[in-house]
Amino acid sequence: MNRPRRVGILTAGGLAPCLSSAIGGLIERYTEVAPDIDIQCYPDGYRGLLTGDSLPVTPAVRARAHILHRFGGSPIGNSRIKLTNVADCLKRGLIQPGQQPQQVAADRLVKDGIGVLHTIGGDDTNIAAAALAGFLAKHGYHLTVIGLPKTVDNDVHPIRQSLGASTAADHGATFFEHVVAEHGANPRMLIVHEVMGRGCGWLTAATAREYRQRLAQKDFVPELGLARTKHEIHGVYLPEMTIDLQAEAVRLRHVMDRLGCVNVFVSEGAGVASIVREMEASGETIPRDAFGHVKLDLVNPGAWFGKQFAAMIGAEKTLVQKSGYYARSAPANDDDLRLIRRCTDLAVQCALDGTPGVIGEDEERGGVLRAIEFERIKGGKAFDVGTPWFRQQLAEIGQA
Repeated sequence: MNRPRRVGILTAGGLAPCLSSAIGGLIERYTEVAPDIDIQCYPDGYRGLLTGDSLPVTPAVRARAHILHRFGGSPIGNSRIKLTNVADCLKRGLIQPGQQPQQVAADRLVKDGIGVLHTIGGDDTNIAAAALAGFLAKHGYHLTVIGLPKTVDNDVHPIRQSLGASTAADHGATFFEHVVAEHGANPRMLIVHEVMGRGCGWLTAATAREYRQRLAQKDFVPELGLARTKHEIHGVYLPEMTIDLQAEAVRLRHVMDRLGCVNVFVSEGAGVASIVREMEASGETIPRDAFGHVKLDLVNPGAWFGKQFAAMIGAEKTLVQKSGYYARSAPANDDDLRLIRRCTDLAVQCALDGTPGVIGEDEERGGVLRAIEFERIKGGKAFDVGTPWFRQQLAEIGQA
């Protein structure tokens, strides 16, 4: 393959604590090994391709790319645009009647002379980019797409660890370290910590593990009421679990009677099927996004769990707190920074070699970091609730 003259970068989907750093890492690596290659970023994900907007990576930007590692979010912006959803793109005013979003995006890449497109996002983002490359190939234009896996859910198959997931668990634990003190605001308090995770409970489980590891390092004064038992997690509920609400309510009622508080972690995808059934039965419209996903912020699973449990365990006050936006917008932690660096270095090498794929540790290839073929990339990887550390965690809190 001929060496690319210009590369593009975009971030898409929801935020994760890796986007800013991944952009910075790509810019730094290109500057180190191929400073002659032009770089431009498309703002707001695929929206930038449709509107024709771009942000050039100037020498001044290259000199300060290291600053991006200190920030969360995406400096170039994200959006949830699906190029195959013509009606949605038309409704947003991103295309004109009769236009096809994929064609508009492809024309922009050709006009800009982009030889390599780096997409930083989840499975939807990267699969859409691969489809775009395929569309261009049919029209005689070669585009190498190299994705970086971004998702706090850690649910992309067959990638062992998605960028940003470790940081999200870390900051979710920090979030609850503060919120848990609210158990003293009422003699019978129920605290529900809702954690992101539509169909995968990994983040909720990992956040609970991180929190409990920190809890084990703290000293307490139980004689004065400052007891570990009141700061403990008393229940963890994931989408992959079959949840017997009645049985759990009986168990948690004993906890409430003994301690005067109950703290539970709930994945935002847990119980959604039950909530949707209730809404449909009452004739309500289920809010969905452009990809057909239920809009969880409007369905509000944490509030649903709080309502169900509060009545059954005799809670006088219920507090539902969501760590999602706090955790997903954080700067990458040290573990993620190391993983991001490895991935961006390989992504640039693949760009120079003309090797497409999503960069990640391939679980089906012995965990080797490589460019994983797009046809093997799938979302919705479930968390294995039989994982030993998770089973041990449930046993320790009395839920197993």
